[in-house]
Amino acid sequence: MEAGVRKLFERYERSFNRSLGGETDMDELASFYATEFIAASPAGVMAGRNDESFRQAMTQGYARYREIGTRAMRIREVRITAIDGHHCLAHVAWTATYARQDQADITIDFDVHYLVQQLGDDPKLFGWMSGDENAVLKKHGII
Repeated sequence: MEAGVRKLFERYERSFNRSLGGETDMDELASFYATEFIAASPAGVMAGRNDESFRQAMTQGYARYREIGTRAMRIREVRITAIDGHHCLAHVAWTATYARQDQADITIDFDVHYLVQQLGDDPKLFGWMSGDENAVLKKHGII
Protein backbone atom coordinates (compact mmCIF):
# COMPACT_ATOMS: atom_id res chain seq x y z
CA MET A 1 0.00 0.00 0.00
CA GLU A 2 2.82 2.43 0.83
CA ALA A 3 4.21 2.41 -2.72
CA GLY A 4 0.75 3.13 -4.14
CA VAL A 5 0.20 6.04 -1.74
CA ARG A 6 3.57 7.55 -2.64
CA LYS A 7 2.72 7.29 -6.35
CA LEU A 8 -0.68 8.90 -5.66
CA PHE A 9 1.02 11.95 -4.15
CA GLU A 10 3.61 12.13 -6.95
CA ARG A 11 0.76 12.24 -9.47
CA TYR A 12 -1.20 14.69 -7.30
CA GLU A 13 1.78 17.06 -7.10
CA ARG A 14 2.29 16.98 -10.89
CA SER A 15 -1.42 17.56 -11.53
CA PHE A 16 -1.56 20.39 -8.98
CA ASN A 17 1.34 22.17 -10.67
CA ARG A 18 -0.13 21.72 -14.16
CA SER A 19 -3.35 23.26 -12.80
CA LEU A 20 -1.41 26.23 -11.43
CA GLY A 21 -0.07 26.66 -14.96
CA GLY A 22 -3.61 26.73 -16.34
CA GLU A 23 -3.73 23.15 -17.62
CA THR A 24 -6.40 21.74 -15.30
CA ASP A 25 -7.58 18.18 -15.93
CA MET A 26 -10.65 17.85 -13.70
CA ASP A 27 -11.05 14.15 -14.46
CA GLU A 28 -7.51 13.49 -13.27
CA LEU A 29 -7.91 15.68 -10.17
CA ALA A 30 -11.22 14.05 -9.24
CA SER A 31 -9.65 10.60 -9.68
CA PHE A 32 -7.47 11.18 -6.61
CA TYR A 33 -10.51 11.36 -4.32
CA ALA A 34 -13.00 8.80 -3.04
CA THR A 35 -16.70 9.08 -3.82
CA GLU A 36 -17.22 10.86 -0.50
CA PHE A 37 -14.75 12.62 1.77
CA ILE A 38 -14.30 14.79 4.85
CA ALA A 39 -12.12 17.84 5.43
CA ALA A 40 -11.17 19.51 8.71
CA SER A 41 -9.45 22.80 9.43
CA PRO A 42 -9.83 25.58 11.98
CA ALA A 43 -12.78 26.75 9.83
CA GLY A 44 -14.66 23.55 10.76
CA VAL A 45 -15.44 20.14 9.37
CA MET A 46 -16.97 19.60 5.95
CA ALA A 47 -18.26 16.48 4.25
CA GLY A 48 -18.54 16.34 0.49
CA ARG A 49 -19.10 14.22 -2.55
CA ASN A 50 -16.83 13.75 -5.54
CA ASP A 51 -19.38 15.20 -7.96
CA GLU A 52 -19.86 18.18 -10.27
CA SER A 53 -20.05 20.66 -7.38
CA PHE A 54 -16.67 19.37 -6.12
CA ARG A 55 -15.19 19.87 -9.60
CA GLN A 56 -16.54 23.41 -9.67
CA ALA A 57 -15.06 24.10 -6.24
CA MET A 58 -11.68 22.76 -7.42
CA THR A 59 -11.85 24.94 -10.55
CA GLN A 60 -12.50 27.99 -8.37
CA GLY A 61 -9.80 26.96 -5.92
CA TYR A 62 -7.12 26.67 -8.59
CA ALA A 63 -8.22 30.01 -10.09
CA ARG A 64 -7.80 31.59 -6.65
CA TYR A 65 -4.36 30.03 -6.22
CA ARG A 66 -3.29 31.50 -9.58
CA GLU A 67 -4.84 34.88 -8.67
CA ILE A 68 -2.83 35.19 -5.43
CA GLY A 69 0.40 34.30 -7.23
CA THR A 70 0.86 30.62 -6.39
CA ARG A 71 3.60 29.41 -8.71
CA ALA A 72 4.38 25.91 -7.45
CA MET A 73 3.53 23.32 -4.83
CA ARG A 74 6.26 20.84 -4.02
CA ILE A 75 6.22 17.87 -1.69
CA ARG A 76 9.17 17.82 0.70
CA GLU A 77 8.25 14.59 2.43
CA VAL A 78 5.52 11.97 2.68
CA ARG A 79 5.37 10.02 5.93
CA ILE A 80 2.84 7.20 6.08
CA THR A 81 1.22 5.75 9.19
CA ALA A 82 -0.57 2.47 8.49
CA ILE A 83 -3.93 2.01 10.16
CA ASP A 84 -4.89 -1.39 8.75
CA GLY A 85 -4.55 -3.29 5.46
CA HIS A 86 -6.72 -0.77 3.58
CA HIS A 87 -6.21 2.56 5.35
CA CYS A 88 -3.41 4.92 6.26
CA LEU A 89 -2.71 8.45 7.34
CA ALA A 90 -0.32 10.26 4.98
CA HIS A 91 1.51 13.20 6.55
CA VAL A 92 2.53 15.38 3.60
CA ALA A 93 4.99 18.25 4.03
CA TRP A 94 4.47 20.81 1.25
CA THR A 95 6.37 23.91 0.13
CA ALA A 96 4.36 26.54 -1.76
CA THR A 97 6.02 29.23 -3.85
CA TYR A 98 4.25 32.56 -4.37
CA ALA A 99 5.11 35.47 -6.65
CA ARG A 100 4.67 38.87 -5.06
CA GLN A 101 4.47 42.22 -6.78
CA ASP A 102 7.74 44.17 -6.65
CA GLN A 103 9.26 41.64 -4.22
CA ALA A 104 11.12 38.37 -4.40
CA ASP A 105 9.12 35.15 -4.52
CA ILE A 106 8.32 33.69 -1.12
CA THR A 107 8.12 30.04 -0.08
CA ILE A 108 5.92 28.76 2.72
CA ASP A 109 6.17 25.32 4.29
CA PHE A 110 3.05 23.64 5.62
CA ASP A 111 1.67 20.18 6.36
CA VAL A 112 -1.56 18.46 5.40
CA HIS A 113 -2.62 15.11 6.82
CA TYR A 114 -4.58 12.91 4.43
CA LEU A 115 -6.80 9.91 5.11
CA VAL A 116 -6.21 7.32 2.39
CA GLN A 117 -8.11 4.14 1.52
CA GLN A 118 -7.05 1.43 -0.90
CA LEU A 119 -9.73 -1.11 -1.78
CA GLY A 120 -8.77 -1.79 -5.40
CA ASP A 121 -5.74 -0.96 -7.48
CA ASP A 122 -5.48 2.75 -6.70
CA PRO A 123 -5.55 4.44 -3.30
CA LYS A 124 -8.04 7.29 -2.87
CA LEU A 125 -8.10 10.32 -0.61
CA PHE A 126 -11.15 10.27 1.63
CA GLY A 127 -10.19 13.02 4.01
CA TRP A 128 -7.70 15.66 4.95
CA MET A 129 -6.83 17.87 7.90
CA SER A 130 -5.04 21.18 7.51
CA GLY A 131 -4.14 24.32 9.36
CA ASP A 132 -5.52 27.81 8.81
CA GLU A 133 -4.41 28.51 5.24
CA ASN A 134 -5.81 32.06 5.12
CA ALA A 135 -4.07 33.05 8.36
CA VAL A 136 -0.73 31.82 7.01
CA LEU A 137 -1.25 33.63 3.71
CA LYS A 138 -2.14 36.85 5.55
CA LYS A 139 0.88 36.52 7.85
CA HIS A 140 3.15 36.37 4.80
CA GLY A 141 1.42 39.19 2.93
CA ILE A 142 0.05 36.96 0.17
CA ILE A 143 -3.58 37.99 0.71
